[in-house]
Amino acid sequence: MSPYPIMQLDPIIDSLLVNDQYKFNMAQVCLHQFPTYKTKWSFRCRSENVFFSREMVDEIRAQIAHFCRLRFTEDELRWLKSNLPWLTDDFISYLEFWHPKMSEIEIRDTLDGCGLVIHAEGNWLNTMMYEIPILAIVNEVYFALTYGPGEKNTIFCVKAKMKIDRLKNGLLDVGTFSEFGLRRRYSAAMQDWLVGTLAAEKTPGFVGTSNVFLAKKYGVKPVGTMAHEFITCAGQGNPALNPAYANRFALEAWTREYGVQNGIYLTDLLGDDVFLRDFNASYATLFSGLRHDSGDPIEWGERMLAHYRKLGIDPSVKTLLFSDSLDLEKAEAIRRHFDAQARVAFGIGTAWSCDLDVPALNIVMKVMRVNGYPACKLSNVPGKVMCEDPEYVHYLRRCINWRLLHEKEA
Repeated sequence: MSPYPIMQLDPIIDSLLVNDQYKFNMAQVCLHQFPTYKTKWSFRCRSENVFFSREMVDEIRAQIAHFCRLRFTEDELRWLKSNLPWLTDDFISYLEFWHPKMSEIEIRDTLDGCGLVIHAEGNWLNTMMYEIPILAIVNEVYFALTYGPGEKNTIFCVKAKMKIDRLKNGLLDVGTFSEFGLRRRYSAAMQDWLVGTLAAEKTPGFVGTSNVFLAKKYGVKPVGTMAHEFITCAGQGNPALNPAYANRFALEAWTREYGVQNGIYLTDLLGDDVFLRDFNASYATLFSGLRHDSGDPIEWGERMLAHYRKLGIDPSVKTLLFSDSLDLEKAEAIRRHFDAQARVAFGIGTAWSCDLDVPALNIVMKVMRVNGYPACKLSNVPGKVMCEDPEYVHYLRRCINWRLLHEKEA
């Protein structure tokens, strides 16, 4: 008899391709350069007045157990190799035998906070692949057991079609955008319908999705480069390395693996001030662009343009990718501001994949420890800081402040 409860809902994750594309990029670097690294991840619900009942927690546990029974198929691996040509043969061979491990994931109910505790702990190469499927499962279970199952919801479809029509009629022009909604979607069925419709309607500006499964299904581009976790793990968790240089360690590792490929860098893990100390002319030339994920997008973009110009690099050939809590109206305003100054693109998530008359969940899973040592994301806004050890946060800030006060700029 299975130790896990039987699922009430249909399987939410039914392929290991149901993951964001950047996970595959990061996993390959991890396999080649950080194969022994260990990580601990923790779930947090940032939404107020949300509580996961025991019924929900049991369903989440059953859905994650189902996810852990999946394996990559030969067809999926062939598609990855054909469509992500930077993935190496040895990495594809590794995926052939890889699978999630339920023993590395803890799920339990609690009377505290949101009522749900999830931890994942084990080899970084394993645990990194759990984050996005777990968040998608948590979202769909919560919505299905609170508001009802997410088939092709009429309100959702009407809203999406209205946005698509506005783009097609020229009432909105955001330029280039991708759908980034997997981790916070209302349901798998609705995201499936959405991406299929965006593709079928030949929606102006739509270039692809972060959801690798749906990219394969609908023949669109899988989109993504790296997440905060990569910079966190590459630059923290080793007491011999100063964590204020995490961006430098991450930049070195990424270019060692990919050269000029996969070249959109995420700037804000430790704040932009210290990032710019490490983003020298060589890296600014190698990387095709930068991604914004916290703080004021206009101020951020202007600062990045100024940095390119200071280095003698024409920013009009570089990409500024914006992905922080966007809707189409915000994206259009940003595009208009930066038109002709740089190549502007957008990753739009919740505003596409969870646009109904119910509040979206603000949930995350973050790396809390690397190799047993505390890890921290500082970001450009205080509300996004997550760390188990306040003393480590103070230490990290002191390291960064020393660099900013005493180290000469490159």
